[in-house]
Amino acid sequence: MESTSAYVGEILVRHGAITPEKLESVVERSRDSRESLSDRLVESGALDEETLVRALAQEAGLDVLTEIDADKVPPEIVDRVPMAFARQNGVLPISIHDDRVTVALSNPLDPSPLDDIRALLGREVAGVAVPPSVIADVIGRVYERKTEAALDEAHKDNEEEEELQDLTDMADEAPVIRWVNNLFSTALRDRASDIHIEPTDNAVSVRYRIDGRLIPRKSAHRGFLPSIVSRIKIEADLNIAEKRLPQDGRITKKIGGKLVDMRVSTVPTAKGERIVIRLLDKANVMLNLTDLGFDRRELATMEYLIQRPNGIVLVTGPTGSGKTTSLYACLNKINVPMRNILTVEDPVEYELPGIGQVHVRPKIGLTFASGLRSFLRQDPDVIMVGEIRDSETAEIAIHASLTGHLVMSTLHTNDAPTAVTRLVDMGIQPFQISSSVMAVLAQRLVRRLCRHCCNPYQPTSEDLLELGLNPRSARELWELKDSTPPPAPEPDLPGDLQDSLADEIPTEVNAQKSERRQRRSEPPMFYLPGGCEFCSGTGYRGRIGIYELMVVSEPIRREILNGSDSKTIMRVAVNQGMRTLREDGARKVLAGLTSVDEVLAATQAGDPEVT
Repeated sequence: MESTSAYVGEILVRHGAITPEKLESVVERSRDSRESLSDRLVESGALDEETLVRALAQEAGLDVLTEIDADKVPPEIVDRVPMAFARQNGVLPISIHDDRVTVALSNPLDPSPLDDIRALLGREVAGVAVPPSVIADVIGRVYERKTEAALDEAHKDNEEEEELQDLTDMADEAPVIRWVNNLFSTALRDRASDIHIEPTDNAVSVRYRIDGRLIPRKSAHRGFLPSIVSRIKIEADLNIAEKRLPQDGRITKKIGGKLVDMRVSTVPTAKGERIVIRLLDKANVMLNLTDLGFDRRELATMEYLIQRPNGIVLVTGPTGSGKTTSLYACLNKINVPMRNILTVEDPVEYELPGIGQVHVRPKIGLTFASGLRSFLRQDPDVIMVGEIRDSETAEIAIHASLTGHLVMSTLHTNDAPTAVTRLVDMGIQPFQISSSVMAVLAQRLVRRLCRHCCNPYQPTSEDLLELGLNPRSARELWELKDSTPPPAPEPDLPGDLQDSLADEIPTEVNAQKSERRQRRSEPPMFYLPGGCEFCSGTGYRGRIGIYELMVVSEPIRREILNGSDSKTIMRVAVNQGMRTLREDGARKVLAGLTSVDEVLAATQAGDPEVT
């Protein structure tokens, strides 16, 4: 493998795709990795897939295609190539002209699959280089079309048979197995977080939750509902004969080379059993704070807070706002051998190496409170509690923080100041809160605009007012766009943090000032979603967080001790320099990362008035 990697690296350097220094850096950082050099280079961001494939194709003397229309791939040639072979080798026949078949190759340096396809088709073949992600996507779409056709054909063959079948036999029908497997692979390809399988009067409807929105994707004839449900239950190790009670199970599958964990939930409804499957793609979880969308000032503050030896950091927001991901990123940042880190979660969504993670089991008495209490006898340095739901858990967390432990947890509140009143409602005394809680981070997720099709426009005064901006403040933020000015330190933070923030003025500040002077003559721009193949016509691809970080400074601590309400604490926090969720959203709108509609939808509910 080392010799192959050296050969590939030599080709890339010779064709100018990467510098020798950058190549050596990637090789050195991932020396123990079992992945190919090509995969390591792409994953590290050293070069993109297209640049990689072009260099290798140039060496092999092949043409390059960057896009393939799955609808134009002839089914008669695909039918003779097994899907497993196509996926394993990263190849697919995509067209036929004058009895010669054009075959897409993900690895131009390995033409051996062409010989197999030549034997399978009995025709002459010619290779063309295509980026691996493009081939994987087209393979999924082409064979999905085959699977849907096979399921329809199976229904036509059996629609007149009325006699009852054994549930296990139904679940083992080849078209059903292929349809369910394709359901999983398509969901992973489309970056879905959940699969909803819902029976209707005439069909089985499938919707995927993509970037927080439910989108219809597939359907099957109503007659296949028992077969589909039974197949999924078998995979999840559930009771296929029990249709009256809800059931929960788990499936772990390797899809496209990735290990995917799926949580299965079934619920009986009037029209039949309904299934929701949560997909946990371990390869896609963001475990770096820098990837979550923090502003530079908030990022520096968070990095300081999670290095503290004791205290409580709370992350708040509704279900699905990315709280657990933020906590995982914090743990990953401080996960070193000299720290003992323990977590108690419901459930353990992602396994973090080097961290002790406990799954709560209320039926046997293992709750957040009991797990947290037992942790104190495990000599921990850092404790993460999945959620503070009751006064017992809150009191133990506060006790742990006051006895020399860093505690991180979540609460369900709309904004950061409301976390204080929520703890008071649980029966926690204000003096306990003020002496233990270091900071509260409120967050939401907004969809990220597709960079391929977003459309700029000049905002009206109404657009600015909706985001809480005026023309002057909007222009000031616009001048700072794409720059990294020195951040203003958070008020009342320790001197060492303020000094470290003040020292972070980049060397290119003068150049950035020049850019800002040039930008002053430009009007601020907002962006609208478009719609293209890259984002499946939605105008958005991926999500990014917007944040409200309230550090418990001395003025805020006094308000907590005085029993002030959340609006009063909010006013003090804003006067102390805290950015609200909407203000952070406005910055991301001006940066072209998201749209006005996304920010307003995420922040309007429960938004306090700050005067």
